[in-house]
Amino acid sequence: MQVLKYLIARAHDTRDGARGGPWCPAPGPIPGIVRDRPRPGRLWPLIISSGLLLFYLLFPLAGSAQADGGAPNLAYIAGSAKGISVVDIQQQKVTTAFPLTGDPHTIYLSLDGRFLYVTQPALGRVTALAAKTGQTFCTVNVPGQPSLLAFDPGSNMLYAAGNGAASVTEFDPNNCAVKKTIKTAGPVYGMAVANLGTSSNGNQLWVAEPNGLEVFDNRGRITTISIAGGPQYISIPPGTTVYVTTKAGKLYPVSLSNDQVLPPVLSGGQYGPMDYDAYTDQVYVPDTLNKQVDVLAPIISLTPPYPKEPDHVIHLGVAPQSIAITSDGQYGFIALTGGNVAMLDVPGREIFNTIYVGGNPQFIITGLYPPVFLTSPQQVNIWGTVINIIAYALVFVLLIVPIIFLVRRTRANPAKKS
Repeated sequence: MQVLKYLIARAHDTRDGARGGPWCPAPGPIPGIVRDRPRPGRLWPLIISSGLLLFYLLFPLAGSAQADGGAPNLAYIAGSAKGISVVDIQQQKVTTAFPLTGDPHTIYLSLDGRFLYVTQPALGRVTALAAKTGQTFCTVNVPGQPSLLAFDPGSNMLYAAGNGAASVTEFDPNNCAVKKTIKTAGPVYGMAVANLGTSSNGNQLWVAEPNGLEVFDNRGRITTISIAGGPQYISIPPGTTVYVTTKAGKLYPVSLSNDQVLPPVLSGGQYGPMDYDAYTDQVYVPDTLNKQVDVLAPIISLTPPYPKEPDHVIHLGVAPQSIAITSDGQYGFIALTGGNVAMLDVPGREIFNTIYVGGNPQFIITGLYPPVFLTSPQQVNIWGTVINIIAYALVFVLLIVPIIFLVRRTRANPAKKS
């Protein structure tokens, strides 16, 4: 900052180099003596500093953002006694709750921690809340008792579906406007988005229906994959493998590259919504039948030998409903039958605290503290426009005006000398 101030001061300093330093006031004009006009070259520091400011405005904090905004601060639990309970991870206690009816199930939290989206199957809708206040800013009606949500970071759209309809509803998270309805071969029991990054056809939406999997992109349905036993929950960690549970008590890996179904890596359980550790790619699978969480090693190759699964097991003594692993890979939150949430030390592989939230916890997601201001997408859009206008006006003043001034001075110098 001091360097920038110095450059600007030097740019405006019109004194001859032999007369005082950059911070000393210049003496008044001497009668009968015309002082030299400022040399155009002295404006270049200002132009350079203005260019740096322009780069900062156009590319703010480039390269410093993480996929989910960094280490999480809060855990949101759907299905607690009050609807949605919020746990402060550092304090390890419930700090607030949002009263919400309709049997809240799956929840999605925006990457900046600002907005919360909750499925309410008993009401046939998804509700969007301000994560700071719990205030509703829009709702969307979804057929089939929606209990599933998935977010596509490529299109910035949310997908909602349920077990009572053969369709998936795509809607805009900013205003809950329905964009389209995707028809499926049967009721939807699981859903996840494969983030392909550079694909010209967009990311892929994987849907579990009674007879197998259906895969969609921006062209529509692109493939179907048969899986016996009634596919249910889907998890797609970074890499090349999709994990699918079945009602028959098995878990199948599926190749993301060629749709090959590999031999089941787990069997003999009843498996709930999964999550993965973004640092190790290990997949955490809650098993309600055996009252444990099975942790799977990532599958590196589609050819044998495959890693021995599970890599390790976390025994609970109470049936787990779902699990969430924090983005920094340090903690896990396990929704337990009976109204408790267990906190897991992921590196230490042990439970170190239990928090009572009541009700029947269904789903957990973790994220950042919500911003204090701009608690609705409309406010964010309005202020984003205002900030852009101010930023570009500032760029014009700091960059364009000095260039015009330099050109005029340069043209005036030959005439003055003659």
